Amino acid sequence: MNYTLKMEELSCCVLIPTYNNEKTLATVIQDVSLYTSNIIVINDGSTDSTGAILDTFSEIENISYSPNKGKGFALKTGLLRAKERGFKYAISIDSDGQHFADDIPRFLEAIEEHPNAMLVGARNLQEENMPQKNTFGNKFSNFWFNLETGIDLPDTQSGFRLYPLKELEGMKLFTTKYEFEIEIMVKMAWKNVPVLPVPIKVFYAKGDERVSHFRPFKDFFRISVLNTYLVTLAFLWYIPVRFFKNLNKETIRKFIQEKLLNKEETAMRKALSVAFGVFMGIIPIWGYQLMTAIFLSHLLKLNKAIVILAANISIPPFIPLILIGSLKTGQILLGQNKPIFSTALSLDTVKEQLPAYIFGSFVFAILMAFLFGITTLIAVKVSRRSKS
Repeated sequence: MNYTLKMEELSCCVLIPTYNNEKTLATVIQDVSLYTSNIIVINDGSTDSTGAILDTFSEIENISYSPNKGKGFALKTGLLRAKERGFKYAISIDSDGQHFADDIPRFLEAIEEHPNAMLVGARNLQEENMPQKNTFGNKFSNFWFNLETGIDLPDTQSGFRLYPLKELEGMKLFTTKYEFEIEIMVKMAWKNVPVLPVPIKVFYAKGDERVSHFRPFKDFFRISVLNTYLVTLAFLWYIPVRFFKNLNKETIRKFIQEKLLNKEETAMRKALSVAFGVFMGIIPIWGYQLMTAIFLSHLLKLNKAIVILAANISIPPFIPLILIGSLKTGQILLGQNKPIFSTALSLDTVKEQLPAYIFGSFVFAILMAFLFGITTLIAVKVSRRSKS
């Protein structure tokens, strides 16, 4: 098949953001040019010989600026330019040589089947020389993306992607560094744009041969801040809107059958999910209980729906009982004998009772988790036995 013609028919271009990748940039451009002449290179303030290399490729569009502003800014600049030139799609590929241009046809074939989708290259994370930090970071990112959108994606950190440019209309994007690729992907999903994986190859050079501009502490911190913002927005807006929009008798029945009454799930897993949810709902990490419960339930491979329901034991009607139970438990264990209710409530009395409350809340949480867990285990087994 003539993929150069196919790129023209689909009105698709290729974006190559680059920053100080003089060793690999020329090869990447040459490889991509086998599939299209519609190439836009965004030189993100490079200080090496990138400018001279780009001067040798007169047939491509070169957008250069200084100083370096980050990969997200470069991608945003390239996407806007592609849209100005009338392209419908833009494929982004990294300039460090890790991606193979001969995977471009995979994206073209996939977009013909799903013309409105955003496609994300799915790397084999077991490839030779794959940095361990990349594997952990990718799993971490995949979890948050799933939490924010409900979509399972095997590789949320891949830079080899296809963007449907029409879907960028009206989209507000705030980030400019590596976290931009997460933000745009989540907001595409929130616009009901299908976000689909495309299997790709990947090459990682050994040790010092590979040039990476990812700054582990700064960029990981930025990504964490972005995910905190997106998760908060998801729980306050996206998930409730999606839930009520799709709410009907059939979806309610399906949720109960698949998430709560799933017969294939063991009684022990259900009981542990209830116990863990109750424990997280009682311990005093106010404001972070639900988020922490969801994250840990994913790591522990528990039923997240049950964990979330059980964690809501700390709803307003039960809060006084939880506070009293925690405080009284702490007092008993610490050998204190002080009245819980007092008209002389002050900052000093709160400080005085705080150690007993904090200590007691963890013990009380364990006791309640055990009680609810055992009750659930017995109830599920009795129910299944009676039905059988």
